[in-house]
Amino acid sequence: MEDNGGTANWIASDENAKTMLARIVVNQQSCLAFTRQLPPFHRVPLRAGNVVEIVGPSASAKSELLIQVAVNCILPKEWKGVRYGGSEGVVMLFDLDCRFDILRLSHCLCCRIHGACEHHGPPYSGNSETNNRPNEKLGSQTSSVLVTHLEDEMFRACMERFLYIRCYSSFEFLAALKTIRPQFQKAIEKHSNGVHLLMIDRRPLSLQVIWEVVVQELRHLLQINTMLVLATKPTIYSMTSSEYLANRDGRKWSSKSCEPSKYGNQSLQKAVNREYMPAVWQAFVTHRLLLGKSEEIMDSGSKKVPVYTSEWETPSLRFLDRFIVQDGDISLVT
Repeated sequence: MEDNGGTANWIASDENAKTMLARIVVNQQSCLAFTRQLPPFHRVPLRAGNVVEIVGPSASAKSELLIQVAVNCILPKEWKGVRYGGSEGVVMLFDLDCRFDILRLSHCLCCRIHGACEHHGPPYSGNSETNNRPNEKLGSQTSSVLVTHLEDEMFRACMERFLYIRCYSSFEFLAALKTIRPQFQKAIEKHSNGVHLLMIDRRPLSLQVIWEVVVQELRHLLQINTMLVLATKPTIYSMTSSEYLANRDGRKWSSKSCEPSKYGNQSLQKAVNREYMPAVWQAFVTHRLLLGKSEEIMDSGSKKVPVYTSEWETPSLRFLDRFIVQDGDISLVT
């Protein structure tokens, strides 16, 4: 029985081990570059395949963290001579809470693009020979129009790399996971590195058995496309900043201003972050980040912004960071 060389073609290698390892390392490094300079993710070296659970009460900047990470991921590292510092990766978001603010994401993305263009200076020509120097022949009005056009073009290119899926129930989320593989294949074909970041902005699922199937489907997706997974989780009970600080025990602080005046046991903090998730999800999660909202308000430019707190529970770093969320980025409070 002749196979016309089909078997030989199937087993023929198209790359050696050195090429394969170089491709995997480069892809993973570019995939995770968007988290290295962004607090509070800067404290932990995240890798492709990690599953990070972001835990916190309402209004503790969980969704804001997702927005800033997504913006860092979909922005390119450099485009037409302007440096944006992104990874040019694809982001897929499952919105189980149905309250994810797309307009907020668009606003933050526009602020980053506009800030990069302003920092760069005059608009640059798209010609490769003149790409490294300003186009001095452009008038001020023409320059403004060109900058606006370039910003709009960059915005559209970035939003094409953001895939948004809204699920109104646990069963819709499960159905989406089971039917999402064709979109993954399209993303891999269109973008050589595939999906870089999978985010789940969620509420608690209705049935424990659903979590078992969800974890199984997520594992299958990670086998198809190795990526970073970020999942938010609301806490059932939250305490105020003064209660939280009064019940901490001997941890290091990122600034002296947030050091508590007295120490106690950690029983209340453990009760606040008590795990209500099934064991199958706990075994799936590799990192756990605790968020809180401080009572402190800071001046940021022309407006006042709240101060948030973060602490890595897994791995346990015993550091409490304070940060504020701005339109363009997240900044640590020292």
